[in-house]
Parts: sequence; C-alpha cells; structure tokens
Amino acid sequence: MSNLRFTLSAALVGACLVATCAHAADSQSITGAGSSAAAPVYKIWGAEYAKAKGTALDYAPVGSGAGMAKINKREVDFGASDFIASPADLKKNDLVMFPTVITGVVPIVNLGKIGSYQLHLTGELLGRIFAGQLTQWDAPEIKALNPGLKLPNHAIRVVARADGSGTSYHFSDYLSRTSPAWKAKYGVASHFDWPAGTLAVKGSGEVAKTVQATEDSIGYIDFNYVLDDNLTGVSVKNADGQWVAASVEGFRQAVMHSTWYSSGDFSTELNNLPGAESWPITMGTYIAVPRVASAADRAERTLRFLTWAYLNGDALARQAKFVPLPERVQASAYREISRVVSGSGEMLGAKMMGQLVN
Repeated sequence: MSNLRFTLSAALVGACLVATCAHAADSQSITGAGSSAAAPVYKIWGAEYAKAKGTALDYAPVGSGAGMAKINKREVDFGASDFIASPADLKKNDLVMFPTVITGVVPIVNLGKIGSYQLHLTGELLGRIFAGQLTQWDAPEIKALNPGLKLPNHAIRVVARADGSGTSYHFSDYLSRTSPAWKAKYGVASHFDWPAGTLAVKGSGEVAKTVQATEDSIGYIDFNYVLDDNLTGVSVKNADGQWVAASVEGFRQAVMHSTWYSSGDFSTELNNLPGAESWPITMGTYIAVPRVASAADRAERTLRFLTWAYLNGDALARQAKFVPLPERVQASAYREISRVVSGSGEMLGAKMMGQLVN
C-alpha cells in the first residue's frame, strides 16, 4: 500500500486557519482539525492506516474550539475536540459526535531543583492559584502540603491557554468540583479572561515552551506533552484522598469508576472520580462529523478510517500514551457513527462498519 502523509506542519496549520483544509489536502485524503492533545494518536493511527489502506490524512492541531468551528462550517471532514458539544449545538449544526481515546490533564511547574511529582497540590489550592488568589510559592497553605521541599520565596507565574481549549474545559471542570474559590469566580468553560499577569498562550505546545522558559511558573497541559517534553508534573490528591501522579493506569482507573465503563454513557465528565489510583483530571477526546454528508465519497473515506481505528487502534493508542475506549463505549460510538447518512438517505455509517466487520 502507498504511504500515508500525516501533516502537522506549520504550513498546513496556517493554511487551515485561512482557508478550508479540504482544499489544502489531496482530493483523495481525509482532512481533520482540532484538538492538539489528541494529535499524537491521530498521527499514529494515520501512519498505520496508510500501510493498511493507502489513504492520506491531513490533520491540523489548531485547538478544540477552532476544530469545532471548522466542522460547523464544513471546512474539514471531521472536527476533533476534547469536550463534547451540547445536544443543542449538535442539533443546530447537524453533527454526530463520539469519543476516540482517553487521556488526562496535568498541572506542570518550573521550580528549579524540584522534580516531577515532588510538589503536592490539592484541587482547592490549584483553583486559588489559577484564580489569582494564591500568589506566592512559599504561602503557608503550600508549605503545609510540602514540608520536605524548599519552596522559593517568589511570586507564582501562571501560564494558561489563551485560545478555546478542551484542556482548559476539563481542567476548569475539575477545579469547579474541588475549589469553591475557582467555582465562584470562573466555573467551567473552554476559554477564560485570565487574571492580570497570567501568561496566556495559544496551544499546548506553547504552554510547554512557556513553562520551560519561565522560572517559578505553573501551567496545565495534556499528558503526552509531559512525557514527550520531559515536563515536571504535580502530584494531586484524588477523590479517595490519595496523592497520585499522572499515568495511563491512573486514567484507566478513573474510567473504570465511571458511567463510561458501567453503561457506555460517554456524555459525563471523568474528573474527581473514586479509586485509590484514579487520576482526578481525566478526559475523553472526541470527533464530530456531519450527520448528513454533502459528499458521500468523502464521508465514506472518513468513516472507514474512524471505524478501522476502533477495530485496530487499541495497541496504537497505548503506544501513543492514551487509554483505549472500553468496549461498551465503542459500542455507543458505533451507534453514533451509524446515524451518518448521505443526502439521499443512504446509511453510510452502517455501510462502512459492515464492510470492515465483514
């Protein structure tokens, strides 16, 4: 089979920001845009799909908000987001949406000789820090949780996302569940007007770079960046009162205690769930496609890739440091895919799944 091009270049990202990705890519390719957190798994799925099927994938990691805007305008074949759209928005834009994999959000710091997961912070303190209400690293509340660490007598430099971000959405949902100060001031959203002095940057990659370049800083980022960029994670107290470090196993444990696992319902959050090992800021990532395809051939190509990934992509997801979906969630996702039809009413989603299974 021919090799697949998986393009994450700045040139393609720029092109997708000013024009339709569908026109930027080859007519026989699949185009997607959105979540930067999920880009590694789409990259590895795409590379293996090339070997199996010979179809190109052009994916632009422009952020969840921008990805959903593009699929709403039908500028790409699929939009990728780290938070699921509301039923009202899905109906308004005539989309179906389903999860692909599971990962997590990790607070990260740059505190000199303090190593990864040595610093302990509760959700309550994280909320106060990001709300601009706790401003010194040697504050008594932080020192009380970290008696063995030498904390700097310096101001906390907060780094956050400036763009609409699924990572921000899930992080703020966690903070709203654990920090009354955060909930009262900000609540849950994908975009915020951050306090004065916050270093707000676009994209997970810029968060990583900014924290690495800024002493005494704290930010939040997707798990795969922590590993790939050797970032310093923060230990967080989970719902069972255990201090935990972010890990694939911690994400899996959170899912095991959720409705995702018990009933296949993927509409609920995965934050602050029970389990001694559960990572408290766990999240799913999603794909949205038009319910009624304007171009049946392009829709079939896209759905063929996505259903192939469900059937063949679990080991690849683990390789990319993500958690595959439980079988019940995959079954729920298949039901959503089966709702996709052509303009003439042909059941494209069911057709694609039937071809791959048989």
